[in-house]
Amino acid sequence: MPAKTNRATYLLAAQGRVITELFERGVLEANHRILLEKLLMDMYGQQGGCERIKNYPYPRQFATINRFFTRLFVWLVPLGLIGEFAKLGTWQVWLAIPASFLIGWVFNAMERVGEATENPFEGQANDTPITALSRTIEIDLREMLGETDIPQPIPAQNNIQL
Repeated sequence: MPAKTNRATYLLAAQGRVITELFERGVLEANHRILLEKLLMDMYGQQGGCERIKNYPYPRQFATINRFFTRLFVWLVPLGLIGEFAKLGTWQVWLAIPASFLIGWVFNAMERVGEATENPFEGQANDTPITALSRTIEIDLREMLGETDIPQPIPAQNNIQL
Protein backbone atom coordinates (compact mmCIF):
# COMPACT_ATOMS: atom_id res chain seq x y z
CA MET A 1 0.00 0.00 0.00
CA PRO A 2 1.46 3.38 -0.92
CA ALA A 3 2.15 5.87 1.87
CA LYS A 4 -1.04 7.83 2.46
CA THR A 5 -1.95 10.39 5.08
CA ASN A 6 -5.19 8.63 5.95
CA ARG A 7 -4.82 4.90 5.33
CA ALA A 8 -8.40 4.11 6.34
CA THR A 9 -9.83 6.50 3.73
CA TYR A 10 -7.42 5.14 1.14
CA LEU A 11 -8.55 1.56 1.84
CA LEU A 12 -12.22 2.53 1.57
CA ALA A 13 -11.52 4.26 -1.76
CA ALA A 14 -9.63 1.18 -2.99
CA GLN A 15 -12.57 -1.02 -2.03
CA GLY A 16 -14.86 1.30 -3.97
CA ARG A 17 -12.64 0.95 -7.04
CA VAL A 18 -12.73 -2.86 -6.71
CA ILE A 19 -16.54 -2.79 -6.49
CA THR A 20 -16.71 -0.65 -9.64
CA GLU A 21 -14.28 -2.97 -11.44
CA LEU A 22 -16.28 -6.06 -10.45
CA PHE A 23 -19.48 -4.41 -11.68
CA GLU A 24 -17.88 -3.45 -14.99
CA ARG A 25 -16.63 -7.02 -15.49
CA GLY A 26 -20.14 -8.34 -14.84
CA VAL A 27 -19.29 -10.14 -11.61
CA LEU A 28 -21.66 -7.95 -9.56
CA GLU A 29 -25.24 -7.13 -10.36
CA ALA A 30 -26.43 -3.53 -10.07
CA ASN A 31 -28.37 -4.09 -6.84
CA HIS A 32 -25.35 -5.76 -5.19
CA ARG A 33 -23.14 -2.88 -6.28
CA ILE A 34 -25.56 -0.37 -4.77
CA LEU A 35 -25.69 -2.31 -1.49
CA LEU A 36 -21.90 -2.62 -1.29
CA GLU A 37 -21.39 1.07 -2.07
CA LYS A 38 -23.95 1.98 0.59
CA LEU A 39 -21.99 -0.15 3.08
CA LEU A 40 -18.80 1.66 2.07
CA MET A 41 -20.50 5.01 2.60
CA ASP A 42 -21.67 3.88 6.04
CA MET A 43 -18.16 2.69 6.92
CA TYR A 44 -16.72 6.00 5.73
CA GLY A 45 -19.18 7.84 7.97
CA GLN A 46 -18.28 5.61 10.92
CA GLN A 47 -14.58 6.13 10.25
CA GLY A 48 -15.07 9.90 10.14
CA GLY A 49 -16.96 9.79 13.42
CA CYS A 50 -14.18 7.79 15.06
CA GLU A 51 -11.57 10.25 13.77
CA ARG A 52 -13.54 13.17 15.17
CA ILE A 53 -13.77 11.47 18.57
CA LYS A 54 -10.05 10.71 18.55
CA ASN A 55 -8.91 14.12 17.32
CA TYR A 56 -11.38 16.31 19.21
CA PRO A 57 -9.37 18.38 21.65
CA TYR A 58 -10.21 17.86 25.29
CA PRO A 59 -10.91 21.33 26.70
CA ARG A 60 -8.22 22.16 29.25
CA GLN A 61 -10.82 24.03 31.32
CA PHE A 62 -12.30 20.70 32.42
CA ALA A 63 -8.96 19.37 33.62
CA THR A 64 -8.08 22.66 35.30
CA ILE A 65 -11.45 22.99 37.05
CA ASN A 66 -11.38 19.33 38.15
CA ARG A 67 -7.90 19.71 39.60
CA PHE A 68 -8.83 22.97 41.38
CA PHE A 69 -11.98 21.56 43.00
CA THR A 70 -10.27 18.29 43.94
CA ARG A 71 -7.50 20.18 45.71
CA LEU A 72 -10.00 22.51 47.39
CA PHE A 73 -11.99 19.51 48.61
CA VAL A 74 -8.84 17.80 49.91
CA TRP A 75 -7.93 20.93 51.90
CA LEU A 76 -11.45 21.31 53.33
CA VAL A 77 -12.02 17.67 54.31
CA PRO A 78 -10.00 17.91 57.56
CA LEU A 79 -12.07 20.89 58.69
CA GLY A 80 -15.25 18.89 58.22
CA LEU A 81 -13.90 15.77 59.89
CA ILE A 82 -12.41 17.38 63.00
CA GLY A 83 -15.81 18.25 64.45
CA GLU A 84 -17.21 14.79 63.74
CA PHE A 85 -14.24 12.97 65.27
CA ALA A 86 -14.30 15.34 68.28
CA LYS A 87 -17.80 14.06 69.06
CA LEU A 88 -16.28 10.61 69.57
CA GLY A 89 -13.94 11.81 72.31
CA THR A 90 -10.94 14.00 72.94
CA TRP A 91 -8.22 11.68 71.66
CA GLN A 92 -10.31 10.46 68.66
CA VAL A 93 -10.00 13.91 67.07
CA TRP A 94 -6.52 12.79 65.96
CA LEU A 95 -8.16 10.13 63.78
CA ALA A 96 -9.25 12.98 61.49
CA ILE A 97 -5.66 13.12 60.19
CA PRO A 98 -5.45 9.59 58.72
CA ALA A 99 -9.09 9.73 57.60
CA SER A 100 -8.47 13.05 55.82
CA PHE A 101 -5.32 11.65 54.24
CA LEU A 102 -7.16 8.55 52.99
CA ILE A 103 -10.08 10.52 51.57
CA GLY A 104 -7.71 13.02 49.93
CA TRP A 105 -5.64 10.21 48.43
CA VAL A 106 -8.75 8.56 46.93
CA PHE A 107 -9.95 11.78 45.30
CA ASN A 108 -6.48 12.67 43.99
CA ALA A 109 -6.11 9.16 42.57
CA MET A 110 -9.49 9.43 40.83
CA GLU A 111 -8.52 12.79 39.35
CA ARG A 112 -5.22 11.39 38.04
CA VAL A 113 -6.90 8.33 36.55
CA GLY A 114 -9.41 10.61 34.82
CA GLU A 115 -6.60 12.71 33.37
CA ALA A 116 -4.65 9.64 32.23
CA THR A 117 -7.66 8.20 30.39
CA GLU A 118 -8.88 11.33 28.63
CA ASN A 119 -7.23 10.20 25.34
CA PRO A 120 -7.97 6.46 25.04
CA PHE A 121 -6.64 6.01 21.48
CA GLU A 122 -3.01 7.11 21.79
CA GLY A 123 -1.43 3.66 22.11
CA GLN A 124 -0.41 4.03 25.74
CA ALA A 125 -0.45 1.20 28.29
CA ASN A 126 -3.93 2.01 29.67
CA ASP A 127 -5.55 2.89 26.35
CA THR A 128 -8.04 0.91 24.28
CA PRO A 129 -6.02 -1.72 22.32
CA ILE A 130 -7.21 -0.57 18.89
CA THR A 131 -4.37 -2.27 17.00
CA ALA A 132 -5.09 -5.67 18.55
CA LEU A 133 -8.84 -5.27 18.07
CA SER A 134 -8.35 -4.31 14.41
CA ARG A 135 -6.08 -7.31 13.81
CA THR A 136 -8.66 -9.64 15.40
CA ILE A 137 -11.36 -8.26 13.10
CA GLU A 138 -9.01 -8.63 10.12
CA ILE A 139 -8.28 -12.26 11.02
CA ASP A 140 -12.00 -13.02 11.43
CA LEU A 141 -12.86 -11.43 8.08
CA ARG A 142 -10.07 -13.22 6.22
CA GLU A 143 -11.12 -16.55 7.72
CA MET A 144 -14.74 -15.93 6.69
CA LEU A 145 -13.53 -15.18 3.14
CA GLY A 146 -11.65 -18.49 3.10
CA GLU A 147 -8.20 -16.94 2.74
CA THR A 148 -5.18 -18.97 3.78
CA ASP A 149 -2.69 -16.13 4.29
CA ILE A 150 -3.95 -15.15 7.76
CA PRO A 151 -1.81 -12.73 9.81
CA GLN A 152 -0.88 -13.59 13.37
CA PRO A 153 -2.60 -11.82 16.29
CA ILE A 154 -0.61 -8.93 17.67
CA PRO A 155 1.26 -10.13 20.76
CA ALA A 156 1.35 -8.22 24.01
CA GLN A 157 4.48 -6.19 24.64
CA ASN A 158 5.67 -6.19 28.26
CA ASN A 159 2.27 -7.68 29.26
CA ILE A 160 0.51 -4.73 27.59
CA GLN A 161 -1.88 -5.26 24.69
CA LEU A 162 -1.61 -2.41 22.19
